[in-house]
Amino acid sequence: MSTSDQNPEAQLASLREYAAQRNFTVHREYVDHVTGAMEKRKRAPAYDELMADARRLRFGCVLVWKFDRFARSLTGLLQALQEFNALGVDFISVTQPIDTTMPMGRLFFAMVGAFAEFERELITERSRAGIENARRKGVQFGRPRDAAVEVQVIDLRREGKSLREIARTVDRSVSGVVKILGRVHVLPSGEAQD
Repeated sequence: MSTSDQNPEAQLASLREYAAQRNFTVHREYVDHVTGAMEKRKRAPAYDELMADARRLRFGCVLVWKFDRFARSLTGLLQALQEFNALGVDFISVTQPIDTTMPMGRLFFAMVGAFAEFERELITERSRAGIENARRKGVQFGRPRDAAVEVQVIDLRREGKSLREIARTVDRSVSGVVKILGRVHVLPSGEAQD
């Protein structure tokens, strides 16, 4: 990827030379011209095509000139590297010492995976803490309760209607009806969701 005022030809020449030295067959060159920070991938169609071709296993290695020419954020880089690893696609940065065809590069992949897992766990932990804090402050999650609908659900169930019939009548999901009935103990435990 290059910003609109940069000419990627020097990078491409370097990549072509490297590919020739390693006897790589070039499937395709993916070049995006973007402006400023890439917050939306829609502005990088070649990147999207590269990822789609990787998923189709059209090549075995992605060769880049430099990390920041490939992904504009650490998160984007980590996600792509994890996907490449899962697909068995190697990743080489020509100007940086990352080459997953070599033992040190594979170690790098393992470290990237560990950091990504650590980041996911931190996000999960923070989310849980935030939700618990909100609950302590009285925040209600989910769809707001509608007393009229709850009364209608209870009445329909007492009339012998099935859970699906009730759900259709009150425009709720079967699981939503079960929750309402469970709150008022109308649904015996273990009853099938008919």
